[in-house]
Amino acid sequence: MSGPVLAIELAEPVPLASIQRVREFLVRSSARFEEKRVGEYDVSIHAESLGVTEIGDVDGRRPFMVSLMGPGIGDEAVFGAEHADEGDQEPLIGFTSAYAVDVIAFCDSHVDHVVTALLTAAVMDLIGGVANAELREDQVPVVAGLPGIIATTADSWPAAYGSAEFLRAWARQPHFRLLN
Repeated sequence: MSGPVLAIELAEPVPLASIQRVREFLVRSSARFEEKRVGEYDVSIHAESLGVTEIGDVDGRRPFMVSLMGPGIGDEAVFGAEHADEGDQEPLIGFTSAYAVDVIAFCDSHVDHVVTALLTAAVMDLIGGVANAELREDQVPVVAGLPGIIATTADSWPAAYGSAEFLRAWARQPHFRLLN
């Protein structure tokens, strides 16, 4: 089953020292850790490691892929395809994305949506960047006033761009849910 996905847009390559910090964080926060390549990790995140304690009837270990992509690091074709349909991001976020990190949940419960947002925020704390979250039309006014919001679009593919603070604030909203 596929779950929600968030992207972190990056203006520049991520230094190897920062990639190593992300790797170390994921090792500490995971019940299972597999490094597919430098910058790409298949993990089973402990929800509690991100402060998620209300997990309901789901297992506290949540399956995720965290994947850095772009020129020289890997998944260049995926990066190109994901960004081909997006308009010019520079007026919205101040740069054109040259690299990105996808945070992909492999389950779709409410917990997975919250963990996706908080895991993405934790990775952003280590490498920077701007979160790119696709929205439903009814979510645009909800996120517009949140702290850390940088920009929203309301065109045919509504999206919000924001900081780690934005993701944490949004995840606390009633009925929070990401798009799959």
